[in-house]
Amino acid sequence: MRRPLHSAAPIPVPARSWGTVPFRTEDAMAPRKRPETQKTPEVVVRPKTRRSRSPGELEPEAKKLCVKGPGSSRRFDSGCLWAGLASLQVPPSYTSIVRALHHHKLGKAAWPSLQQGLQQSFVHSLASYRIFQKAAPFDRRATSLAWHPTHPSTLAVGSKGGDIMLWNFGIKDKPTFIKGIGAGGSVTGLKFNPLDTNQFFTSSMEGTTRLQDFKGNTLRVFTSSDTCNIWFCSLDVSTRSRMVVTGDNVGHVILLNMDGRELWNLRMHKKKVTHVALNPCCDWLLATASVDQTVKIWDLRQVKGKSSCLHSLLHSHPVNAACFSPDGAQLLTTDQKSELRVYSASQWDCPPSLIPHPHRHFQHLTPIKPSLSPCCSALKLQFLLTSALLMTSPVSAPKATWHPRYNLIVVGRYPDPNFKSCTPHELRTIDVFDGSSGKMMYQLYDPESSGIISLNEFNPMGDTLASLMGYHILIWSQEAGMRK
Repeated sequence: MRRPLHSAAPIPVPARSWGTVPFRTEDAMAPRKRPETQKTPEVVVRPKTRRSRSPGELEPEAKKLCVKGPGSSRRFDSGCLWAGLASLQVPPSYTSIVRALHHHKLGKAAWPSLQQGLQQSFVHSLASYRIFQKAAPFDRRATSLAWHPTHPSTLAVGSKGGDIMLWNFGIKDKPTFIKGIGAGGSVTGLKFNPLDTNQFFTSSMEGTTRLQDFKGNTLRVFTSSDTCNIWFCSLDVSTRSRMVVTGDNVGHVILLNMDGRELWNLRMHKKKVTHVALNPCCDWLLATASVDQTVKIWDLRQVKGKSSCLHSLLHSHPVNAACFSPDGAQLLTTDQKSELRVYSASQWDCPPSLIPHPHRHFQHLTPIKPSLSPCCSALKLQFLLTSALLMTSPVSAPKATWHPRYNLIVVGRYPDPNFKSCTPHELRTIDVFDGSSGKMMYQLYDPESSGIISLNEFNPMGDTLASLMGYHILIWSQEAGMRK
Protein backbone atom coordinates (compact mmCIF):
# COMPACT_ATOMS: atom_id res chain seq x y z
CA MET A 1 0.00 0.00 0.00
CA ARG A 2 1.50 3.32 -1.09
CA ARG A 3 2.15 5.99 1.51
CA PRO A 4 0.21 9.19 0.90
CA LEU A 5 2.23 12.13 -0.35
CA HIS A 6 2.84 14.95 2.08
CA SER A 7 4.48 18.31 1.38
CA ALA A 8 8.11 18.38 2.48
CA ALA A 9 8.96 20.46 5.51
CA PRO A 10 10.82 23.69 4.65
CA ILE A 11 14.57 23.61 5.28
CA PRO A 12 15.61 26.34 7.68
CA VAL A 13 17.97 28.86 6.06
CA PRO A 14 20.15 31.02 8.30
CA ALA A 15 19.38 34.69 8.06
CA ARG A 16 21.97 36.70 6.07
CA SER A 17 23.05 40.02 7.35
CA TRP A 18 23.06 42.55 4.48
CA GLY A 19 24.01 45.57 6.55
CA THR A 20 22.78 48.76 4.98
CA VAL A 21 22.73 47.29 1.48
CA PRO A 22 19.20 46.13 0.50
CA PHE A 23 18.81 42.75 -1.05
CA ARG A 24 18.06 42.78 -4.78
CA THR A 25 16.89 40.04 -7.04
CA GLU A 26 19.75 40.90 -9.40
CA ASP A 27 22.18 39.86 -6.66
CA ALA A 28 20.66 36.42 -6.51
CA MET A 29 20.87 36.07 -10.28
CA ALA A 30 24.43 37.33 -10.63
CA PRO A 31 26.99 34.62 -11.52
CA ARG A 32 29.32 33.64 -8.75
CA LYS A 33 32.97 32.74 -9.04
CA ARG A 34 33.54 28.99 -8.93
CA PRO A 35 36.12 27.59 -6.55
CA GLU A 36 39.32 26.54 -8.28
CA THR A 37 38.83 22.94 -7.11
CA GLN A 38 35.43 22.67 -8.76
CA LYS A 39 35.49 20.70 -11.97
CA THR A 40 34.45 22.51 -15.09
CA PRO A 41 31.80 20.91 -17.28
CA GLU A 42 32.92 19.20 -20.43
CA VAL A 43 32.72 21.25 -23.58
CA VAL A 44 32.63 20.28 -27.20
CA VAL A 45 36.11 20.35 -28.72
CA ARG A 46 36.17 22.17 -32.04
CA PRO A 47 38.98 22.17 -34.58
CA LYS A 48 41.48 24.93 -33.82
CA THR A 49 42.16 27.65 -36.29
CA ARG A 50 45.73 28.62 -37.06
CA ARG A 51 45.41 31.73 -34.93
CA SER A 52 44.16 29.85 -31.88
CA ARG A 53 46.79 27.11 -31.95
CA SER A 54 49.64 27.23 -29.45
CA PRO A 55 53.23 27.88 -30.54
CA GLY A 56 54.08 24.23 -29.86
CA GLU A 57 51.44 23.07 -32.34
CA LEU A 58 52.71 25.51 -34.95
CA GLU A 59 56.32 24.36 -34.63
CA PRO A 60 56.20 21.55 -37.25
CA GLU A 61 54.68 23.90 -39.81
CA ALA A 62 57.18 26.61 -38.95
CA LYS A 63 60.08 24.21 -39.55
CA LYS A 64 58.65 23.38 -42.95
CA LEU A 65 58.49 27.07 -43.81
CA CYS A 66 62.16 27.50 -42.92
CA VAL A 67 63.30 25.31 -45.81
CA LYS A 68 64.55 27.59 -48.58
CA GLY A 69 63.91 26.81 -52.18
CA PRO A 70 66.64 26.87 -54.78
CA GLY A 71 65.67 30.38 -55.88
CA SER A 72 65.71 31.92 -52.40
CA SER A 73 68.51 34.43 -51.85
CA ARG A 74 67.26 36.60 -49.00
CA ARG A 75 69.13 36.42 -45.72
CA PHE A 76 65.96 36.29 -43.65
CA ASP A 77 62.53 35.03 -44.64
CA SER A 78 59.12 34.70 -43.07
CA GLY A 79 59.69 31.01 -42.35
CA CYS A 80 62.54 31.75 -39.99
CA LEU A 81 60.41 34.33 -38.28
CA TRP A 82 57.67 31.72 -37.77
CA ALA A 83 60.25 29.35 -36.36
CA GLY A 84 61.36 32.00 -33.90
CA LEU A 85 57.80 32.65 -32.87
CA ALA A 86 57.13 28.94 -32.45
CA SER A 87 59.96 28.59 -29.97
CA LEU A 88 58.58 31.28 -27.68
CA GLN A 89 57.16 30.43 -24.28
CA VAL A 90 53.71 31.88 -23.75
CA PRO A 91 53.76 33.65 -20.37
CA PRO A 92 50.96 33.05 -17.89
CA SER A 93 48.25 35.68 -17.98
CA TYR A 94 48.22 38.25 -15.21
CA THR A 95 45.72 37.60 -12.43
CA SER A 96 45.31 41.31 -11.79
CA ILE A 97 44.67 44.04 -14.35
CA VAL A 98 46.36 46.50 -11.98
CA ARG A 99 49.49 44.34 -11.94
CA ALA A 100 49.46 44.05 -15.73
CA LEU A 101 49.16 47.81 -16.19
CA HIS A 102 51.92 48.39 -13.65
CA HIS A 103 54.28 46.04 -15.49
CA HIS A 104 53.40 47.67 -18.80
CA LYS A 105 54.20 51.12 -17.43
CA LEU A 106 57.55 49.88 -16.14
CA GLY A 107 58.37 48.68 -19.65
CA LYS A 108 58.15 44.97 -18.85
CA ALA A 109 56.84 43.26 -21.94
CA ALA A 110 54.28 40.48 -21.64
CA TRP A 111 56.31 38.53 -24.21
CA PRO A 112 59.95 39.33 -23.39
CA SER A 113 61.27 36.56 -25.61
CA LEU A 114 59.30 37.94 -28.57
CA GLN A 115 60.62 41.43 -27.94
CA GLN A 116 64.16 40.09 -27.67
CA GLY A 117 63.73 38.16 -30.90
CA LEU A 118 62.55 41.25 -32.77
CA GLN A 119 65.45 43.25 -31.36
CA GLN A 120 67.88 40.55 -32.47
CA SER A 121 66.40 40.64 -35.97
CA PHE A 122 66.83 44.42 -36.09
CA VAL A 123 70.46 44.18 -34.97
CA HIS A 124 71.13 41.68 -37.78
CA SER A 125 69.57 44.12 -40.26
CA LEU A 126 72.12 46.81 -39.32
CA ALA A 127 74.66 44.95 -41.47
CA SER A 128 72.82 46.23 -44.55
CA TYR A 129 72.56 49.87 -43.41
CA ARG A 130 74.31 52.38 -45.67
CA ILE A 131 74.40 56.16 -46.07
CA PHE A 132 71.98 57.02 -48.86
CA GLN A 133 71.60 60.77 -48.29
CA LYS A 134 74.17 63.36 -47.29
CA ALA A 135 73.91 67.13 -46.97
CA ALA A 136 76.16 69.99 -45.85
CA PRO A 137 73.91 73.06 -45.96
CA PHE A 138 75.59 75.15 -43.25
CA ASP A 139 78.73 77.27 -43.12
CA ARG A 140 79.25 76.12 -39.52
CA ARG A 141 78.91 72.73 -37.89
CA ALA A 142 75.51 71.13 -37.21
CA THR A 143 74.65 71.17 -33.51
CA SER A 144 71.14 69.76 -33.02
CA LEU A 145 68.49 67.71 -34.77
CA ALA A 146 64.87 66.66 -34.30
CA TRP A 147 62.79 64.16 -36.26
CA HIS A 148 59.29 65.12 -37.36
CA PRO A 149 56.87 63.21 -35.10
CA THR A 150 54.65 61.92 -37.94
CA HIS A 151 56.70 62.17 -41.18
CA PRO A 152 59.42 59.47 -41.03
CA SER A 153 61.54 61.11 -43.77
CA THR A 154 61.50 64.67 -42.40
CA LEU A 155 63.83 66.22 -39.85
CA ALA A 156 64.96 69.64 -38.67
CA VAL A 157 68.64 70.45 -38.09
CA GLY A 158 70.19 73.47 -36.37
CA SER A 159 73.70 74.87 -36.76
CA LYS A 160 76.30 76.77 -34.77
CA GLY A 161 75.43 79.92 -36.71
CA GLY A 162 71.73 79.73 -35.81
CA ASP A 163 70.64 78.39 -39.22
CA ILE A 164 67.79 75.86 -39.24
CA MET A 165 66.89 73.52 -42.08
CA LEU A 166 63.70 71.49 -42.52
CA TRP A 167 64.62 68.58 -44.80
CA ASN A 168 62.36 65.96 -46.32
CA PHE A 169 64.95 63.68 -47.90
CA GLY A 170 62.24 61.49 -49.41
CA ILE A 171 61.44 64.06 -52.09
CA LYS A 172 63.58 66.16 -54.43
CA ASP A 173 62.11 69.51 -53.37
CA LYS A 174 64.48 72.12 -52.01
CA PRO A 175 64.69 72.05 -48.18
CA THR A 176 63.23 74.90 -46.15
CA PHE A 177 66.08 77.07 -44.83
CA ILE A 178 65.95 79.70 -42.07
CA LYS A 179 69.03 81.92 -41.85
CA GLY A 180 70.52 82.53 -38.41
CA ILE A 181 72.47 85.46 -37.01
CA GLY A 182 75.86 83.81 -37.52
CA ALA A 183 78.41 84.04 -34.70
CA GLY A 184 76.67 83.80 -31.35
CA GLY A 185 73.50 82.12 -32.62
CA SER A 186 74.30 78.43 -32.04
CA VAL A 187 71.16 76.28 -31.75
CA THR A 188 71.55 74.21 -28.58
CA GLY A 189 68.07 72.65 -28.44
CA LEU A 190 65.47 71.86 -31.11
CA LYS A 191 61.99 70.33 -30.68
CA PHE A 192 58.93 70.15 -32.92
CA ASN A 193 55.79 71.61 -31.39
CA PRO A 194 53.71 68.48 -30.63
CA LEU A 195 50.50 70.53 -30.92
CA ASP A 196 51.39 72.00 -34.33
CA THR A 197 54.22 70.35 -36.27
CA ASN A 198 54.57 73.39 -38.54
CA GLN A 199 56.19 75.06 -35.53
CA PHE A 200 59.28 74.29 -33.46
CA PHE A 201 60.95 75.30 -30.20
CA THR A 202 64.60 76.36 -30.02
CA SER A 203 67.10 77.29 -27.34
CA SER A 204 70.23 79.09 -28.44
CA MET A 205 73.41 80.90 -27.49
CA GLU A 206 71.71 84.03 -28.75
CA GLY A 207 70.15 84.08 -25.28
CA THR A 208 66.59 83.02 -26.06
CA THR A 209 64.19 80.11 -25.91
CA ARG A 210 61.46 80.65 -28.48
CA LEU A 211 58.68 79.20 -30.60
CA GLN A 212 59.09 79.69 -34.37
CA ASP A 213 57.52 78.56 -37.62
CA PHE A 214 59.27 77.43 -40.78
CA LYS A 215 58.56 80.73 -42.49
CA GLY A 216 61.06 82.34 -40.15
CA ASN A 217 58.54 84.02 -37.87
CA THR A 218 59.05 84.15 -34.11
CA LEU A 219 55.69 83.29 -32.56
CA ARG A 220 56.61 83.53 -28.88
CA VAL A 221 59.73 84.26 -26.83
CA PHE A 222 59.74 82.15 -23.66
CA THR A 223 63.05 83.30 -22.18
CA SER A 224 65.48 86.07 -23.05
CA SER A 225 68.69 86.88 -21.18
CA ASP A 226 69.41 90.24 -22.88
CA THR A 227 73.12 89.73 -22.22
CA CYS A 228 75.95 87.91 -23.96
CA ASN A 229 77.09 86.33 -20.68
CA ILE A 230 74.02 84.10 -20.28
CA TRP A 231 72.60 81.77 -22.90
CA PHE A 232 70.36 78.69 -22.99
CA CYS A 233 71.89 75.26 -23.48
CA SER A 234 69.02 72.77 -23.29
CA LEU A 235 65.31 72.37 -23.98
CA ASP A 236 62.45 69.90 -23.60
CA VAL A 237 58.69 70.04 -24.13
CA SER A 238 55.84 67.99 -22.62
CA THR A 239 52.71 67.40 -24.69
CA ARG A 240 50.43 66.21 -21.91
CA SER A 241 51.27 68.81 -19.29
CA ARG A 242 51.94 71.50 -21.93
CA MET A 243 55.16 72.58 -20.27
CA VAL A 244 58.43 73.96 -21.62
CA VAL A 245 61.64 73.55 -19.62
CA THR A 246 65.00 75.10 -20.45
CA GLY A 247 68.41 75.40 -18.76
CA ASP A 248 71.12 78.05 -19.02
CA ASN A 249 74.91 78.22 -18.76
CA VAL A 250 75.00 79.34 -15.11
CA GLY A 251 72.88 76.55 -13.61
CA HIS A 252 69.34 77.93 -13.80
CA VAL A 253 66.37 75.81 -14.91
CA ILE A 254 63.18 77.60 -15.98
CA LEU A 255 59.75 75.99 -16.22
CA LEU A 256 57.04 77.65 -18.32
CA ASN A 257 53.64 76.75 -19.70
CA MET A 258 52.84 76.80 -23.42
CA ASP A 259 51.46 80.32 -23.12
CA GLY A 260 54.88 81.57 -22.06
CA ARG A 261 54.02 82.15 -18.40
CA GLU A 262 56.99 81.44 -16.12
CA LEU A 263 56.16 79.00 -13.32
CA TRP A 264 59.55 79.08 -11.64
CA ASN A 265 63.18 80.01 -12.30
CA LEU A 266 65.63 78.34 -9.91
CA ARG A 267 69.35 77.71 -9.80
CA MET A 268 69.45 73.92 -9.64
CA HIS A 269 73.12 73.39 -10.52
CA LYS A 270 76.39 75.14 -9.75
CA LYS A 271 77.42 75.27 -13.41
CA LYS A 272 76.02 75.01 -16.94
CA VAL A 273 72.91 72.85 -17.43
CA THR A 274 73.82 70.79 -20.48
CA HIS A 275 70.60 68.78 -20.76
CA VAL A 276 67.02 68.72 -19.48
CA ALA A 277 64.64 65.80 -20.07
CA LEU A 278 61.04 65.15 -19.05
CA ASN A 279 60.01 61.54 -18.49
CA PRO A 280 57.76 60.46 -21.40
CA CYS A 281 55.45 58.47 -19.09
CA CYS A 282 55.55 60.60 -15.93
CA ASP A 283 55.75 64.15 -17.24
CA TRP A 284 56.21 65.53 -13.72
CA LEU A 285 59.59 63.74 -13.47
CA LEU A 286 62.51 65.87 -14.69
CA ALA A 287 66.19 64.97 -15.17
CA THR A 288 68.84 67.69 -15.43
CA ALA A 289 72.51 67.17 -16.34
CA SER A 290 75.35 69.60 -15.72
CA VAL A 291 79.07 70.14 -16.05
CA ASP A 292 79.13 70.20 -12.22
CA GLN A 293 79.36 66.37 -12.58
CA THR A 294 75.82 65.64 -11.39
CA VAL A 295 72.53 64.48 -12.82
CA LYS A 296 69.55 65.44 -10.67
CA ILE A 297 66.04 64.00 -10.59
CA TRP A 298 63.17 66.36 -9.74
CA ASP A 299 59.45 66.12 -9.03
CA LEU A 300 58.01 69.21 -10.73
CA ARG A 301 55.09 69.18 -8.30
CA GLN A 302 57.40 69.65 -5.30
CA VAL A 303 60.24 71.84 -6.56
CA LYS A 304 61.07 74.58 -4.05
CA GLY A 305 64.80 75.06 -4.48
CA LYS A 306 68.17 73.47 -5.20
CA SER A 307 67.87 71.13 -2.22
CA SER A 308 64.45 69.73 -3.20
CA CYS A 309 65.71 67.22 -5.78
CA LEU A 310 64.64 63.61 -5.34
CA HIS A 311 68.05 62.19 -6.20
CA SER A 312 71.48 63.54 -7.11
CA LEU A 313 73.52 61.13 -9.23
CA LEU A 314 77.21 61.95 -8.91
CA HIS A 315 79.51 61.30 -11.89
CA SER A 316 83.29 61.31 -12.24
CA HIS A 317 83.28 63.87 -15.06
CA PRO A 318 81.01 66.62 -16.42
CA VAL A 319 77.84 65.23 -18.00
CA ASN A 320 76.70 66.05 -21.54
CA ALA A 321 73.26 64.41 -21.54
CA ALA A 322 70.65 62.51 -19.53
CA CYS A 323 67.96 60.82 -21.65
CA PHE A 324 64.97 58.78 -20.50
CA SER A 325 64.21 55.60 -22.44
CA PRO A 326 61.02 55.68 -24.57
CA ASP A 327 59.14 53.68 -21.90
CA GLY A 328 60.43 55.97 -19.14
CA ALA A 329 61.86 53.03 -17.17
CA GLN A 330 65.58 53.86 -17.62
CA LEU A 331 67.85 56.89 -17.70
CA LEU A 332 70.93 57.02 -19.94
CA THR A 333 73.72 59.48 -19.10
CA THR A 334 76.72 60.49 -21.22
CA ASP A 335 79.76 62.03 -19.55
CA GLN A 336 82.54 64.04 -21.21
CA LYS A 337 85.14 61.31 -20.92
CA SER A 338 84.56 57.60 -21.46
CA GLU A 339 81.52 56.36 -19.59
CA LEU A 340 77.85 55.71 -20.29
CA ARG A 341 75.52 54.92 -17.40
CA VAL A 342 72.08 53.30 -17.36
CA TYR A 343 69.96 53.92 -14.25
CA SER A 344 66.71 52.19 -13.36
CA ALA A 345 63.97 54.77 -12.87
CA SER A 346 62.37 52.68 -10.11
CA GLN A 347 65.62 52.21 -8.16
CA TRP A 348 67.71 55.37 -8.31
CA ASP A 349 69.73 54.31 -5.28
CA CYS A 350 70.96 51.12 -6.95
CA PRO A 351 74.34 51.22 -8.73
CA PRO A 352 73.88 51.90 -12.44
CA SER A 353 75.03 49.74 -15.32
CA LEU A 354 78.35 51.13 -16.56
CA ILE A 355 79.35 50.99 -20.22
CA PRO A 356 82.97 52.03 -20.93
CA HIS A 357 83.05 53.94 -24.21
CA PRO A 358 85.51 56.49 -25.71
CA HIS A 359 83.68 59.72 -26.62
CA ARG A 360 85.86 62.29 -24.92
CA HIS A 361 85.01 65.95 -25.00
CA PHE A 362 87.42 68.38 -26.67
CA GLN A 363 87.68 72.10 -27.34
CA HIS A 364 89.47 74.49 -29.65
CA LEU A 365 91.03 76.86 -27.13
CA THR A 366 91.80 80.17 -28.84
CA PRO A 367 92.78 82.86 -26.35
CA ILE A 368 91.47 86.23 -27.49
CA LYS A 369 92.71 89.50 -26.03
CA PRO A 370 90.79 92.28 -27.78
CA SER A 371 92.27 95.74 -27.73
CA LEU A 372 89.39 98.20 -27.50
CA SER A 373 89.58 101.90 -28.30
CA PRO A 374 87.85 104.36 -25.95
CA CYS A 375 85.16 104.99 -28.55
CA CYS A 376 84.25 101.30 -28.88
CA SER A 377 80.48 100.93 -28.79
CA ALA A 378 78.66 98.65 -26.36
CA LEU A 379 77.33 96.61 -29.28
CA LYS A 380 80.83 95.98 -30.61
CA LEU A 381 82.03 95.03 -27.13
CA GLN A 382 79.17 92.56 -26.80
CA PHE A 383 80.01 91.02 -30.20
CA LEU A 384 83.69 90.59 -29.30
CA LEU A 385 82.89 89.05 -25.93
CA THR A 386 80.42 86.66 -27.53
CA SER A 387 82.99 85.69 -30.18
CA ALA A 388 85.54 84.98 -27.46
CA LEU A 389 83.10 82.71 -25.66
CA LEU A 390 82.28 80.87 -28.87
CA MET A 391 85.94 80.29 -29.65
CA THR A 392 86.19 78.27 -26.45
CA SER A 393 82.90 76.45 -26.95
CA PRO A 394 83.02 72.69 -27.55
CA VAL A 395 83.47 71.62 -31.12
CA SER A 396 81.79 68.34 -30.35
CA ALA A 397 79.51 67.31 -27.50
CA PRO A 398 78.82 63.59 -28.01
CA LYS A 399 75.47 62.35 -26.72
CA ALA A 400 74.19 58.79 -26.53
CA THR A 401 70.53 58.24 -27.45
CA TRP A 402 67.94 55.45 -27.27
CA HIS A 403 66.40 53.53 -30.13
CA PRO A 404 62.67 54.42 -30.13
CA ARG A 405 61.44 50.79 -30.26
CA TYR A 406 64.15 48.55 -28.84
CA ASN A 407 66.33 48.59 -25.74
CA LEU A 408 69.35 49.75 -27.70
CA ILE A 409 71.78 52.63 -27.17
CA VAL A 410 73.37 54.52 -30.08
CA VAL A 411 76.52 56.64 -29.66
CA GLY A 412 79.41 57.90 -31.80
CA ARG A 413 82.95 56.73 -31.02
CA TYR A 414 85.93 59.06 -30.70
CA PRO A 415 88.94 56.70 -30.30
CA ASP A 416 91.18 57.52 -27.35
CA PRO A 417 94.74 56.12 -27.21
CA ASN A 418 94.50 56.14 -23.40
CA PHE A 419 91.33 54.08 -23.39
CA LYS A 420 91.86 50.58 -22.01
CA SER A 421 90.52 48.64 -25.01
CA CYS A 422 91.83 51.01 -27.70
CA THR A 423 93.36 49.30 -30.73
CA PRO A 424 95.73 50.76 -33.34
CA HIS A 425 93.96 52.57 -36.19
CA GLU A 426 90.60 52.31 -34.43
CA LEU A 427 87.73 53.60 -36.55
CA ARG A 428 85.30 56.39 -35.68
CA THR A 429 82.22 54.22 -35.72
CA ILE A 430 78.63 54.50 -34.56
CA ASP A 431 78.30 51.98 -31.75
CA VAL A 432 75.09 50.15 -30.83
CA PHE A 433 74.83 48.67 -27.31
CA ASP A 434 72.25 46.51 -25.60
CA GLY A 435 70.62 48.68 -22.94
CA SER A 436 70.21 45.77 -20.51
CA SER A 437 73.57 44.00 -20.70
CA GLY A 438 75.78 46.83 -21.97
CA LYS A 439 77.11 44.48 -24.65
CA MET A 440 78.28 45.88 -27.97
CA MET A 441 75.80 44.69 -30.59
CA TYR A 442 77.03 46.35 -33.79
CA GLN A 443 79.23 49.12 -35.23
CA LEU A 444 78.20 51.21 -38.22
CA TYR A 445 80.94 52.71 -40.39
CA ASP A 446 81.27 54.32 -43.80
CA PRO A 447 84.84 54.87 -45.10
CA GLU A 448 83.67 57.91 -47.08
CA SER A 449 82.34 59.55 -43.89
CA SER A 450 85.07 58.87 -41.35
CA GLY A 451 84.77 61.99 -39.19
CA ILE A 452 83.68 62.19 -35.56
CA ILE A 453 79.92 61.62 -35.36
CA SER A 454 78.69 63.51 -32.31
CA LEU A 455 74.94 62.93 -32.45
CA ASN A 456 72.85 60.02 -33.76
CA GLU A 457 69.09 59.67 -33.63
CA PHE A 458 66.62 57.20 -35.15
CA ASN A 459 63.32 58.41 -36.57
CA PRO A 460 60.14 57.52 -34.61
CA MET A 461 59.63 54.35 -36.69
CA GLY A 462 63.14 53.21 -35.82
CA ASP A 463 64.19 52.28 -39.36
CA THR A 464 66.20 55.36 -40.43
CA LEU A 465 69.16 56.93 -38.64
CA ALA A 466 70.29 60.57 -38.84
CA SER A 467 73.86 61.46 -37.82
CA LEU A 468 75.66 64.78 -37.41
CA MET A 469 79.33 64.82 -38.45
CA GLY A 470 80.81 68.31 -38.38
CA TYR A 471 79.15 70.24 -41.23
CA HIS A 472 77.48 67.12 -42.60
CA ILE A 473 74.09 65.48 -42.06
CA LEU A 474 74.11 61.74 -42.80
CA ILE A 475 71.03 59.59 -43.37
CA TRP A 476 71.41 55.81 -42.93
CA SER A 477 68.90 53.27 -44.22
CA GLN A 478 68.65 49.53 -44.74
CA GLU A 479 67.00 50.01 -48.14
CA ALA A 480 70.10 51.81 -49.41
CA GLY A 481 72.26 48.84 -48.44
CA MET A 482 69.92 46.36 -50.13
CA ARG A 483 69.97 48.39 -53.36
CA LYS A 484 73.76 48.32 -53.37
